[in-house]
Amino acid sequence: MGRFFGTDGVRGLANRFPLDGNTAYRIAQLASKHLLANHKKHGRPFFVAKDTRRSGDLLEHAVAAGAASMGAEVRLLGVIPTPALAFITKELQGMGAIMISASHNPFQDNGIKVFGPDGYKISDDIEEAIEKDLIGNVRTEMPTGEGVGVINTDTTSVKFWLNHLAKVAGENSSQRRMKIALDCANGALSNWAPKFFSELGYSVDAIGINPDGININKGVGSTCINSLVSMMKKERFDIGFAFDGDADRLIAVSSDGEVVDGDFILALTAKFLKDKGKLPGNTLVTTVMANLGLDIAMRNNDIKVLKTKVGDRFVLEEMLKGGYVVGGEQSGHIILTEFSTTGDGLLTACNLLRIMRETGSSLKELSSIMYKLPQVLVNIKVKNKDYASVPAITDSIKEADSVLSGRGRILVRPSGTENLIRVMAEGPDEAEIKKLVEGVANVVAKHLC
Repeated sequence: MGRFFGTDGVRGLANRFPLDGNTAYRIAQLASKHLLANHKKHGRPFFVAKDTRRSGDLLEHAVAAGAASMGAEVRLLGVIPTPALAFITKELQGMGAIMISASHNPFQDNGIKVFGPDGYKISDDIEEAIEKDLIGNVRTEMPTGEGVGVINTDTTSVKFWLNHLAKVAGENSSQRRMKIALDCANGALSNWAPKFFSELGYSVDAIGINPDGININKGVGSTCINSLVSMMKKERFDIGFAFDGDADRLIAVSSDGEVVDGDFILALTAKFLKDKGKLPGNTLVTTVMANLGLDIAMRNNDIKVLKTKVGDRFVLEEMLKGGYVVGGEQSGHIILTEFSTTGDGLLTACNLLRIMRETGSSLKELSSIMYKLPQVLVNIKVKNKDYASVPAITDSIKEADSVLSGRGRILVRPSGTENLIRVMAEGPDEAEIKKLVEGVANVVAKHLC
């Protein structure tokens, strides 16, 4: 039996092991057990939240019962973003929390993300302890009588998070009322983002705000950015924001329809903070998937770029180790540790509005700091992700790399959350790198599909 926890919690097909009700109950039960043992947070609430997937109700009840079986006071927050749950857990001194979401995955998938009392995702040690107990079917001693936990509904705590972000964004103080386009991916922000920006004084139009349990991320959101771009072409907007299903990611769009992904957001945010003398070590943290254009732009601005393996947890670890305040991924998962313990799409949007307001610049002007090299990415669905053990695949990668020889790069890696091998290349000639990627992808498919 392999690991339950990937780079972002437990994820898979909902109502199938390990995302069935029984296993979800046990994961929550064991998470409560180990959080109580490691952090001694007896008497503090255990928060549970979900996104808009149909399977969210099933898993919500299962994890709530699991935590309550260990004596926890469970508070159901309903449909809210992942970063809201992390913020609430830390600020309201919870013993821990579980987010039920598969982020940008399709609706039939779901996931369980476990947070500790500090608002950070639990450590590898706690994940391993939970997995050991699950695999060993360890008997868990449960309280009885007055020791049994209770489950309550909490619809007010989300306001603490929204008020926090409102201070970052500030009101629309320009003489002309700024107009914002939103794509909420039919996900966790559907009920929150339009009202949030409207109350700050912005004019708002939105798509992806009618979740029905099965349309989360379907043709909308940060992974389908064309929906927002098309919307913005029909009338004039100052800026557009596209979120993913659980709203920990953001992709922005400028007024002229140019897509501003995580690399651009990292670059312009780092420069803004450096200019204000608020960028520790003049350093930002990203992953190996970042475009080479980001490296070039930051080198031109005397900003150091540190790179980690793909996954926000690795970015965050490096940020905390070095005391850095800006990090993230090309996908739009941006971490601003001055304000949050995790990636937060709505916070990222607020931060962009703050930078635009304080610099007096448009998003297009701000994003001109960076030129993006052509990049081609292909995902291959595989049965086995161990590509490194196949000589034919490693030889094809070396051959492609030698062709680029300092003019670009090729990167092959397994997905941390899906049965995929990702093949990516960058270089000055898009036709050339497309041919190289297709060549490697064909070899991967031949041997692993």
